[in-house]
Amino acid sequence: EEKRQYKILLCEDDTNLGMVLKNYLELNEFDVTLERDGRLGLAAFQREKFDRCLLDVMMPNMDGFTLAEEIRDIDLDIPLFFLSAKTMKEDIIQGYKLGADDYITKPFDSEVLLLKIRAILKRN
Repeated sequence: EEKRQYKILLCEDDTNLGMVLKNYLELNEFDVTLERDGRLGLAAFQREKFDRCLLDVMMPNMDGFTLAEEIRDIDLDIPLFFLSAKTMKEDIIQGYKLGADDYITKPFDSEVLLLKIRAILKRN
């Protein structure tokens, strides 16, 4: 029997980074939905069932923190990762207060991100 592909919602407004990450995660057996802004990300989350969310913090229309709050209103338990160029302690603290499982600052290594995603998957 086929092992289920985990579904990831990736919200990233940087087109290049978004595509690189999507392709990398798909090469590693994940099913990835890429959205370019927070509002589209929320619409995707309401439409489909995901196993985890990777959210850029600074996005047009709705930032990642606001999106995370909206997602948490729908699903308290879904693992959330923030991907952010914002490295200030206040931002990182806010990310964790919103229930993030991890706050990953850019630039980051794709392989490290993959290992973090897999580690959280094993736990859940």
